[in-house]
Amino acid sequence: MRKGGIMPWYNGDYPPSYKNQPLKIRGKATEIANALLEEGMEEGIAIATGLKRAREHFKNEKGNDKKGKSE
Repeated sequence: MRKGGIMPWYNGDYPPSYKNQPLKIRGKATEIANALLEEGMEEGIAIATGLKRAREHFKNEKGNDKKGKSE
């Protein structure tokens, strides 16, 4: 357990707000949120930021695939 009673998430243990997210987004969001917790960010903000950044990551990744195919 981390200081302040916050535990990072791992292997199927993730924030409840991630429950209905696609598996790849949930995994990436959990990875990002854990890193933010390690940096000292508050849990609620880390959860929201992790989800937002994970969505952006896959949106950008999808956009890059389309660019590569059209060139």
